[in-house]
Amino acid sequence: MKRLFITTVITAALQLLNTPAANAQIEATIAERPQLETSNNYPAYRAPLHGGYLLKLPVGSVQPKGWLLEYLRRQAAGLNGQLGTVSAWLEKRNNQWLSSTGDHGWEEVPYWLRGYCSLAYILNDESMKAEAQTWFDAVFKNLKSDGFLGPKNSSGGKPEVWAQMIMLWALQTYYDYSGDERVLSAMTNYFKWELALADDQFLEDYWEHQRGGDNEWSVIWLYNRTGDASLLPLIEKLHNNTSNWMQKGNLPNWHGVNVAQGFREPATYYVYTGNEEHLQFAYDNQNEMRRRFGQVPGGMYGADENARVGFCDPRQGAETCALVEQMASDEIMMGITGDPFWADNCEDVAINTYTAALTPDMRALRYITSPNMAISDGVNHGGSIDNALRGMLSMSPFSSRCCQHNHSMGWPYYAEHLVMATADNGLATMLYAASETTAKVANQQEVRLTEETNYPFEDEVRLTLNTAAPVSFPLYLRIPKWAEGATATVNGQTVDVTAEPGKYICINRTWQDGDRVVLTLPMTMKTRVWTANKGSVSIDYGPLTLSLKINERYNQRDSRDHEIVQDDSHWQEGVDASLWPAYEIFAESDWNYALDTDEQNQPKGFTVTKKAWPADNFPFTLESVPFEFTAKGRKIPSWGFDSTGMTNILPTRFAEKSEEQETLTLVPMGAARLRITAFPNHTDYNGVDPDCEE
Repeated sequence: MKRLFITTVITAALQLLNTPAANAQIEATIAERPQLETSNNYPAYRAPLHGGYLLKLPVGSVQPKGWLLEYLRRQAAGLNGQLGTVSAWLEKRNNQWLSSTGDHGWEEVPYWLRGYCSLAYILNDESMKAEAQTWFDAVFKNLKSDGFLGPKNSSGGKPEVWAQMIMLWALQTYYDYSGDERVLSAMTNYFKWELALADDQFLEDYWEHQRGGDNEWSVIWLYNRTGDASLLPLIEKLHNNTSNWMQKGNLPNWHGVNVAQGFREPATYYVYTGNEEHLQFAYDNQNEMRRRFGQVPGGMYGADENARVGFCDPRQGAETCALVEQMASDEIMMGITGDPFWADNCEDVAINTYTAALTPDMRALRYITSPNMAISDGVNHGGSIDNALRGMLSMSPFSSRCCQHNHSMGWPYYAEHLVMATADNGLATMLYAASETTAKVANQQEVRLTEETNYPFEDEVRLTLNTAAPVSFPLYLRIPKWAEGATATVNGQTVDVTAEPGKYICINRTWQDGDRVVLTLPMTMKTRVWTANKGSVSIDYGPLTLSLKINERYNQRDSRDHEIVQDDSHWQEGVDASLWPAYEIFAESDWNYALDTDEQNQPKGFTVTKKAWPADNFPFTLESVPFEFTAKGRKIPSWGFDSTGMTNILPTRFAEKSEEQETLTLVPMGAARLRITAFPNHTDYNGVDPDCEE
């Protein structure tokens, strides 16, 4: 018995020696970005390239859980997953992407395929993987002897390669999943073809001229995997033949989707040149677009179809294509710079705007989504919208032939970037959602990082590390820009650092199997005043922006009815159109309210009610959203619809308001397909009301 007692005491003492004291603090640092070293785990930015603080993990390494997994499952069962049997543009018969003798095939196939294949690999869906393989195998089978890849389309007698830029991205995802060496060979030969093409024949058509940065990014991707330096001059050639995205105080183009893709071209060029001025132009482009047309909540800007002087009101919206392209650009910028700024914007667009761009079943979408929209119908709102067509606002499987196919990359790419590898052989949590990540860290040791959270509807993120042996590496925890007072613990012990919003907490230690990190991001109410939009006010609660809850009435319509849908998308023969309805959404409750605020522009009567988490794991509907809020407001009787039937612009502060103060119900913006998010401010606003700047 004495020997057993002594053994027990010794064992307990050893445990104490290896366990921090109960009140000990875990040392950490605040970092603006990860350390820029040479990763030995994943393809890093090879010399002479610059940047690459964060590296995307191979597709499938991050397995989403919770609401994000539910989104991906709905996408697979919805429009993206079934589009190959619905869209005429994906008809296999005579498709140029499948046969060298085909008669149709342009951007739609690669638009769809790049999101579809990522979704297939994340979900490990065998039938979807087989479908994607059919298209990839056809690309390799039909490679031209001169190195050209895909259909040989032309414009004005010159080669047109915009669709190829998209297919390159799909091939990159396929390679990361499969390791198929045919990808590297095909891309190498195609880039040699581009290098040999005369400049006066290269990127001369409109879309490719604006979006050449996408092609530059693919050259960088390939070089990081092959080290073939003979291809690097193509980056210079692409830059010189692409529209000039390096103009002080100006952009070369104001088409919303072009901006969402093109603004980052200087940053991609910076990877090649190392010139910090080039990198700064990407930041300047982002800020310039938002200074002029993005003085609204939701992370985007008004560019429906094009941004126009005088049209910066929050009723102006962005294409669904622009939403997912902005998210993809943010994700690329995260990797190049390591700057949490880009994760903040990506998250804002995703959870506050993109969630409302599709129906909850992911079977219909709308072309334009706005911060303020009290109607979502099929009427031609030409003039109010810079596109005189029907169906700009209605939810339809055929909202447009671009968005119909291109929306597919939004959530899969988001899931792929939840956790990223760092250049110093660590990991960084970038976009918070429940997930399980398998990745290599220092000395190529594989670890599993499990993330439990209902973020953005919860202020706590719980991380558990599993490792076969102790391993030392840095773990970077992104602190969102809104998260003041963030704290972290490791195994219940406080991390000894004062967190700063917009930076990282870096915990660099020897990790043990089962170590647990808890990051707390206190969610509080804040307001933003949009001085360029009549002093209107929006309310944030943590990462969630809030909208007026408007009772929504869905009016189901036949999606073949060109009175409410666009006519540039077409059915495949034999499709049962009744399975793919379109919808108009109308307000069944009043929406024309101003907020009552105090002298600090804080809403009066603000309350928070937390509701049960939805049983279906899908919190982005009015019925299931787990938060509701109240605030006080007054009706503005004169605020209604304009002559085109579209939600009118914000009234001035002088507009007559009702004497009766009412209690308004607010919900997270992303759950509201109809919403008022930038509210007229009932309190007299003493600032200036500039028009949209030139």
